Amino acid sequence: MPRLKKILESHNNKLHVKKDDTVIVISGKDKGKKGRVIAAYPRENRVLVEGVNMVKKHQKPSQLNPQGGIIEKEAPIHVSNVMHVDPKSGKVTRIGYKVLDNGKKVRVAKKSGEVID
Repeated sequence: MPRLKKILESHNNKLHVKKDDTVIVISGKDKGKKGRVIAAYPRENRVLVEGVNMVKKHQKPSQLNPQGGIIEKEAPIHVSNVMHVDPKSGKVTRIGYKVLDNGKKVRVAKKSGEVID
């Protein structure tokens, strides 16, 4: 486990997707599903996608949930298993970066050239 911790701390991980981006899962049990990114975890190279990788969690009764029981929730998936959705065509696309005239760096869809940010 110390080796994994060292790897996570030593890399400056940057993800091609951000919170609230629309993505399509390209591999795994949920291949082909489209969803919105709820959260991004750059240190672990994982993202949480709405309605994807649903797991059952046994919950003890608590103040918020007095009944307890088994709940279904999303689990994070590896960022390499998702691709960004092109805002124009709705199909998968790669992400490029471009510096605008005012000096701002933005993400650009490779297929359509549309600015994402």
